[in-house]
Amino acid sequence: MSSHHLHNLTIRQLRALAAVASEGSVTGASNRLGLTQPAVTLQLRNLQELAGLPLVQRTGDGMALTGAGQEVLMLAERIEAAISTCQTSLDMILGKTGGSITIGAVSTAKYFVPYAIAAFSKLHPNIDIKLTIGNREEIREAMRGYDLDIAVMGRPPAGIDFEVHLIGDNPHVIVAPKGHWLEKDFGLAAVDLTHETFLTREPGSGTRILMESLFEMTELRPNIGMEMGSNETIKQAVLAGLGIAFLSAHTVASELADGRLVILDVAGLPVVRQWLVVRRRDKVLLPPAQAMLDFLRTEGPSFLPSLAASPKL
Repeated sequence: MSSHHLHNLTIRQLRALAAVASEGSVTGASNRLGLTQPAVTLQLRNLQELAGLPLVQRTGDGMALTGAGQEVLMLAERIEAAISTCQTSLDMILGKTGGSITIGAVSTAKYFVPYAIAAFSKLHPNIDIKLTIGNREEIREAMRGYDLDIAVMGRPPAGIDFEVHLIGDNPHVIVAPKGHWLEKDFGLAAVDLTHETFLTREPGSGTRILMESLFEMTELRPNIGMEMGSNETIKQAVLAGLGIAFLSAHTVASELADGRLVILDVAGLPVVRQWLVVRRRDKVLLPPAQAMLDFLRTEGPSFLPSLAASPKL
């Protein structure tokens, strides 16, 4: 059956497929949609007939989408995003709201992005802003869909056409507690840290990936201590004397300024990456989201934490 029959599909059919993909079963999908199981099964059967290909398959872990099903799911996500965008436009026309914006930011960026949002909100108090914080992979995954208008991150996912704007540099350093025995040493080599305990972010974190790249280039084989899911927890652990850490200097700016943490002077550091604000080119931005993008592009650098008091940067 040719694919032109997809012109006859319905939103109900697409939502049934999306619910099965999310829940992994017809039972879960029916609960999510508030429909009976036979109703969900009928929607899936009708959608498969229109597609002319099997869209779901049974596995040991439940129902999963086939390759064709994944293609149709991408269509469903785009349609849902378009509906949401249209609803926002209509609400703006009706004067119900100033519009809404969905922003994603990698966890390291939480040390400046909320301040930028607060400043923007003072200029546009009627705009509703939803901020999602996640690690590198979580924000990348969100940007592969259409849930987010814009995102602040270090590097957008490959394979998608993005509009990218530079906010500023993001230097990464190795920090230790005040009074660390290497604090006053200069020109350290990475291998001098062989016997130190490193506290690290979880796998999938951009900071963790950058740290491992540094280790590989310098042939440092460090003693890895605890893995932690947030920069804040790592900072507290370093302050408590549990080890040292490779972190974005922006995450420790206040601790460096008040002298509770120090930067170790290690050759090859800081490793400098960039803060970017990105958007998918194929996602239409409504005026509020476009205004936020323009604000971050032009004013974003002024919200980066000051590192002027850190002589080793």
